[in-house]
Amino acid sequence: MKREANNRLYPIRHACAVLGVSYPALKQWIYKGKIKTIKTPGGHHRIPQSEIDRLLPAVPERGSVRSRREGFRKISGRNQLVGRIVELKIEGLMAQVTLSIAGQYLTSIITADAAREMRLEIGQIAAALIKSTEIMVMRPRMRTDRS
Repeated sequence: MKREANNRLYPIRHACAVLGVSYPALKQWIYKGKIKTIKTPGGHHRIPQSEIDRLLPAVPERGSVRSRREGFRKISGRNQLVGRIVELKIEGLMAQVTLSIAGQYLTSIITADAAREMRLEIGQIAAALIKSTEIMVMRPRMRTDRS
């Protein structure tokens, strides 16, 4: 059975790191029904990505855009999206960083050295800087469209 990226199942410890809560606290949430899980055939709880997203603390929206960016380096780019690191894979020379931003996911490939230098960890708040000269937009073909 193939799952969509937003329906992946994660172990409890992964969810703890992303949500910033302790293992015992998350287990209590499971027992009290505050978070939905799926049990493996071995009886272990797995947490769907959708449940992690539902409980993910929102990035504080205090003040203006300018004030929200003050904690980051000064940069001329305005296309900065602030989110929380939900996945981090470091292999060899490269690192894959996935941010959750307002219920959407943005994945970036950076060098492993950069990830280590920034001390990136799951659950941290980070900003993605979008720097592109071209953006393509497409829409699905509708039944009324003619070839």
